Amino acid sequence: MHEAILEIFLSVAEEGSVTRAARRLGRAPSNVSTRVQQLEEDLGTNLFSREGKKMSLTREGSLFLPYAKRLRALAREARKAMKSPVGGAVLRVGTMESTAASRLPPVLKHFADCQPEVQVALTIAASRELIASVVSGDIDCAFVALPPKQMQQEWHSTKSLKVLCATSVYTERLLLVLPNSHPPLNGAEDVQLETLAALEPGCTYRNVAERWLGLGAPVRTTEVSSYHAIIATVLGGHAVGVIPESVLAMLNWASEVRTHEIANVETVLVTKSDTRSDVFEAFRSAIASQSHNSSSAAVLTH
Repeated sequence: MHEAILEIFLSVAEEGSVTRAARRLGRAPSNVSTRVQQLEEDLGTNLFSREGKKMSLTREGSLFLPYAKRLRALAREARKAMKSPVGGAVLRVGTMESTAASRLPPVLKHFADCQPEVQVALTIAASRELIASVVSGDIDCAFVALPPKQMQQEWHSTKSLKVLCATSVYTERLLLVLPNSHPPLNGAEDVQLETLAALEPGCTYRNVAERWLGLGAPVRTTEVSSYHAIIATVLGGHAVGVIPESVLAMLNWASEVRTHEIANVETVLVTKSDTRSDVFEAFRSAIASQSHNSSSAAVLTH
């Protein structure tokens, strides 16, 4: 039984609400509901009684509760045992698609040269989902985009989660990309297209662009699956897109679109504050050796 599902079950049981549990875990409410339903199907019984938005444990749910706590504790104990620097160790790294494409290749090569016995397991997802995975223990660390200061309060709206340690590793220039035929911009009010092409809702870059565009007019967002798809949508002439400058440079489409900088966004490496291992420190060293930005320590409170 996956630890993430146990974490979701326990959070809903403690919060008494899918919405509050989702906020606590940094997940979408629909994702929490789906995971709870999957667990109930696996166990063949209803764990919660549902009265509107209120979730209460059934008799079976109360019976399962202590087992869930013990299983979670056992999973955490096993994970800690695996953090010792032994042969065959696995470092579970989460990353945004943009970082995986433009920043990680030299880091992973350097790390593999220094730690050939360690396997790196990569998970690619949006920032919100990655942070939830670090909190639940599904991954050891993650590269996530830190929103500008004015957005951080709403991004981390729940303070019941543990403090996470975050180290700044890169600064990305975030660009709005437009068709070449679009007039130059001075601000959001000059954008003539009403649709934004962006990645999934948990993407910080999407959130920043939606907020920036919202200063000028209502925003309609079309969700696409990749940065290539964003560029293709923009080239179609019916939407603007959002993309980090480092990724645009890799795609070789810079001459085909007009760009306007909308923000500088920090990429941070996030871990639990109690993460300690020689393997992880070696990975941090690999990042530092390949980064041209100076790193600075910080904490994120959820």
